[in-house]
Amino acid sequence: MPTRNLKTQSFSDRPSQLLLFYRVILESPTPPAAQSLDSPCPFGYPSSMKLLILGGTLFVGRSLVEAALARGHEVTLFNRGQHNPELFPQVEKLRGNRDGDLEALKGRQWDAAVDTCGYVPRIVRASAELLAGAVNHYTFISTISVYADFSRPGINEDDPVGKLEDESVEEVNGETYGPLKALCEQAAEAAMPGRVLTVRPGLIVGPHDPTDRFTYWPWRVAQGGQVLAPGRPDHQAQIIDVRDLAEWNLRLIEAGQTGLYNATGPDYPLTLGQVLDTSRQVSQSDATFTWVDETFLLAAGVQPWIELPLWLPGEEYAGLHHVEVGKAVAAGLTFRPLPDTVRDTLAWAQTRPADHQWRAGLPPEREQELLK
Repeated sequence: MPTRNLKTQSFSDRPSQLLLFYRVILESPTPPAAQSLDSPCPFGYPSSMKLLILGGTLFVGRSLVEAALARGHEVTLFNRGQHNPELFPQVEKLRGNRDGDLEALKGRQWDAAVDTCGYVPRIVRASAELLAGAVNHYTFISTISVYADFSRPGINEDDPVGKLEDESVEEVNGETYGPLKALCEQAAEAAMPGRVLTVRPGLIVGPHDPTDRFTYWPWRVAQGGQVLAPGRPDHQAQIIDVRDLAEWNLRLIEAGQTGLYNATGPDYPLTLGQVLDTSRQVSQSDATFTWVDETFLLAAGVQPWIELPLWLPGEEYAGLHHVEVGKAVAAGLTFRPLPDTVRDTLAWAQTRPADHQWRAGLPPEREQELLK
């Protein structure tokens, strides 16, 4: 099939563009027959698996590799070798390109595959079809951005997903990101009916997050002084630590579980005020919080979600931080204490260069201007 250039733009126009980058695969000469999406596969992997991860060196994939190695699994990475190639010297590394160069995957067998970096249906379809005879189980890391309507709380796995008028579109931007991910889910399932686990994370946070969309708050609060906070402290937030996501994902793979799962958290109402208070307690800073009216911030041109992470005013996104995760919790998803996530994220952020270019958050001079 001829290939086309994949154009990628910033996801800043759509809140759950939580930048997932990664991949994987598995071992069984004859795949099992198709079955109900929500039933466990007739196989499981109680001991060491051969696991292929497509990607594996950025954020979600990196945590998956770390968790898989800690659980005694044998990991193979397939990627272009362009990001952190020095990581994981103990694992097998296959080089290629998902858009047209899958040669290194041919003729191989693994127990399971995880696709952490699929954004375009054509590309996901090519990988999944190639691996259909090589693996029993395929995990696709999707996003809660697939849903068509965030205006109401309680979104669950049965709610409608977004659609594109032209499904041949491959430009990834704020409007197409979610619907393209939904089409990727469908492409994976079509290639491996009944053998796909689809995980729809919310805002993924923790060490090595390239987006800064949570890291900004622990870091800013640790600097101390007067901190601009948007709206009200009871503004609800949902996040998931990347390590909790990875460990739970692996447990589902080991059990051969399939189906659709929203994956965000925690399993109790969390507010932006709690995030900031916890960040102050962890860093032991002298930060004080000035809660600024949303109308003023919007009139001043402040970008929700980007310049002030976790803040999404307006009815259009009223349900984004009220996504239903009961199914995932029932399937074993657990959440580490918020102070642990804040502490580890801050410790990692403090290892970055002093001139790190933040991708989210208010620059100091802009914050001071707004606080005058």
